[in-house]
This record gives sequence, C-alpha cells and structure tokens, in this order.
Amino acid sequence: MAKNTALLTIGEAARRCGLATSTLRFYEERGLISSVRTQGNQRLYHRAALRRISVIKVAQSLGLTLKAIAEALAELPDNRTPNKRDWERLSRKWRADLDTRIDRLQRLRESLTVCIGCGCLSLTSCALHNPDDRYATVGTGPRILLDPSADTS
Repeated sequence: MAKNTALLTIGEAARRCGLATSTLRFYEERGLISSVRTQGNQRLYHRAALRRISVIKVAQSLGLTLKAIAEALAELPDNRTPNKRDWERLSRKWRADLDTRIDRLQRLRESLTVCIGCGCLSLTSCALHNPDDRYATVGTGPRILLDPSADTS
C-alpha cells in the first residue's frame, strides 16, 4: 500500500504501534478501535486509529482496565484525530482513578522500608498485623494496604 494513502493495512498499523496484528483484532472485537473492510475483507485503519491505539497502550500501562478505556474512548471521535478538547475530556475521567493509584503506590512504597509482608520479625510494628481478625468486618481484599480509612482500631 502506498505511503500517502489515508488508510493503513492491519500489518502497517500493527508495525507503527509496535503490536501484533492479533492485538489489533482483539481491540477491534472489544470495540476499542474500528476498521473498514476491502472487498476481500481485509481490515484497513484510518490514521486516527494510531493515536487511539497509542492511548490504549498507555492507559493499559497505567493499570486501567479495558472496560474503563472503552468507556472513555466511546466519547472520542472514531475516524478523525481527537483534538485538544477531546483529550482533556478523556484525561479528566482518568485523573481521579490515577490519583488513587498513585496514592496507593506511594503508601505501599513507604511501607516497604519497614515491612515486606509475611516473614516480619515484629508483629508490634507490622502494618499488616491484624490481631483478633478485626478487619474481617471491613470488607474483602487487602484492606489494610489499599484503604487506610478502613482502620478498625
């Protein structure tokens, strides 16, 4: 396919984004990106898809779920490059989630210097110590590390 064409083959799009073609098919099946088809049923992607794919990759690297990514991308234009206002709207949706993740990571990083989880030598200073299973009523999962407001003391 000529370099000046408006559409990219799946192979070209995958190469440009550093992904396998199967990943692009997967994204398309999930509604994250779309393609047009030739008479021979070959997938062709608008160049704007390159930016959408890049956003998906970055969002995944930040730990966002494909569901959250799909919800945000559903509000962006499909076959044109999103403009500054489009991206600002998308980033606002992710900001609170990312701020929460950053806070959790910082708390976890700080606790690593005094505790490595199991195998602690001191139950009196262990951040994960849970005498009498007092966190049983708070919820499921790693409450002590993920939600400091769940303190039951």
